[in-house]
Amino acid sequence: MNTLWTVIAVLLGVAALLGTIRLLLGPSILDRALSVDALLAFAVTGLGAYAAFNRDPTVLPTLLVLSLLGFVGSVSVAKFVARRTQEDDDDEQIVLPVVENTVEGEGKKS
Repeated sequence: MNTLWTVIAVLLGVAALLGTIRLLLGPSILDRALSVDALLAFAVTGLGAYAAFNRDPTVLPTLLVLSLLGFVGSVSVAKFVARRTQEDDDDEQIVLPVVENTVEGEGKKS
């Protein structure tokens, strides 16, 4: 059982390290938001493994709060990016000149 716990801890540690690197190097806000969401998922997984190995149900409220925090954070960032993208699109609208429809023989009296 200790071997399994060690393997899980090492894999989650490596995943958290890679997520932290993505958080620091991410060129866009979406990369950083995704890495924070992944770090929260790794924390939830680690706490869930701890609760399962030690048969400790007192960790469940913490798992629930972390899961809710990850969901609300992801939705907030998505709304922020969508609103910012929409404002950028509104600023870049192309205004086309209006061309009047004229017929060659219209308005001439003979």
